[in-house]
Amino acid sequence: MSCSDIAWKSTEPGITPARYSHAQTIRLNSPTLSLISIKMSLVIALILLFPVAYMLGTFPSAQLIANARGVDITAAGSGNPGAANIGRTLGRKLGILVFLLDGLKGAISTAVGYAFAGYAGALTLVFAAVIGHIFPVTRKFKGGKGVATAGGGMIALYPWIGLAMTVLWLLVAKVTKKASLGSLAIALGLPISQVIVGRPAGEVLAGVALFALVIWRHIPNLKRIIAGEEPPLKRSH
Repeated sequence: MSCSDIAWKSTEPGITPARYSHAQTIRLNSPTLSLISIKMSLVIALILLFPVAYMLGTFPSAQLIANARGVDITAAGSGNPGAANIGRTLGRKLGILVFLLDGLKGAISTAVGYAFAGYAGALTLVFAAVIGHIFPVTRKFKGGKGVATAGGGMIALYPWIGLAMTVLWLLVAKVTKKASLGSLAIALGLPISQVIVGRPAGEVLAGVALFALVIWRHIPNLKRIIAGEEPPLKRSH
């Protein structure tokens, strides 16, 4: 008797369960196998999309805008190719433009990741975009701080938390005149906010990892703040 005969006859009344238990197990486990197959497909998709999100993160918003104005942003102000330094060097409007462009990199990565694998996919791809922004292979791995890119991803994934973190950054930066302190404030505020609204532990850990990377990139800023050498966030032009 073939396996197919066993599987078919196992549905007939009056059969001996022990005789056909193997076929029944296969039949019962089919949904589980399908679920595993789907999950593996999602993992493979994220692995393939990770380098795409990374390359999106390398898009040099600050450099392109600064170069259009004849300025080498890596040699001006704090030397960081980011929104705050653009605003400090070339004016608030251009700083906001860079912030939006860098944030869009994170938002797009988050949206694509979420479409494929929910929150896990979103956090995976926004992390890739932040790494691309901070360590761009196209510029010898010398990039920005990743705040705007990470922030754009968080606004897309957690709109209310993202909005709260934006307000927090604006308040801290306005009071202290230091963009870096605003960034450090939201780095601490994100995981706390995730806990407050009851997000799963895995998401909180991802938030901690994401913004731990941002804090690490701000170590030179902290040293300058302690030494009293951190440039202020000015209104200019």
